[in-house]
Amino acid sequence: MEKSLGSLQLFALPVSKLASWTAAVAMVFGGVLPYIPQYRDIKRTQNAEGFSIYVCLVLLVANILRILFWFGRYFEPPLLLQSIIMIITMLVMLKLCTAVRMTNELTTRRRAFSDFDLQYFWLWSRFIDYIQCVLAFTVVAAYITYLLIDSSLFVEMLGFFAVFTEAMLGTPQLYRNYENKSTEGMSITMVLMWASGDTFKTAYFILNQAPFQFWICGLLQVCVDITILFQAYYYDRYPQKPSSHTVPSTSTKAL
Repeated sequence: MEKSLGSLQLFALPVSKLASWTAAVAMVFGGVLPYIPQYRDIKRTQNAEGFSIYVCLVLLVANILRILFWFGRYFEPPLLLQSIIMIITMLVMLKLCTAVRMTNELTTRRRAFSDFDLQYFWLWSRFIDYIQCVLAFTVVAAYITYLLIDSSLFVEMLGFFAVFTEAMLGTPQLYRNYENKSTEGMSITMVLMWASGDTFKTAYFILNQAPFQFWICGLLQVCVDITILFQAYYYDRYPQKPSSHTVPSTSTKAL
């Protein structure tokens, strides 16, 4: 009997490690999976109107702040690596959306980050302008963090803003759908993967006793995902405007 129990314990140990390793890998790479179908849709149709590039802005800010939070309060390495992977992914999405938008845009005027025109913030004509903005934000945020890293209040607030910003991930898409009275051009697969990924992520935070900011904002993120899915159902069931079968002009300024 004792030998059997010992064998079971020896077997349970590697299984537990395997499950832990699998969960960590899912945390690192699971966040980028929803953007694969959206990337392919944009690439195939050469139309980025259905995807809000402000989603990229939200995730870039959130993950830069999360990395800075790590210097003040260490958390699990998979969450840190997840932020690095997500930043790279959002830059890839921005590069594609910018190229597609400029190909379809009728105007010859070029807008740049160095213009400091708030009317066209995050609607620049070149990918390099987005890089400049991200670098400027990172340098300023890193300098402020360096000055205040010894303040526990600042560190906790930094962590809260990082995960709260990420919790607002779906808000630009939610607003864009509301403005368009349609979810046409938005990848439903992407949103379904958001919802499943955020549910898994929130459970991971709770089970691994991550800082409370993480799991509270994770729950908020799941609620936003569900609302977007309801929009998709509602606008499909009760169309608010005629369905467009032509590629719309991307010169329109919208979220």
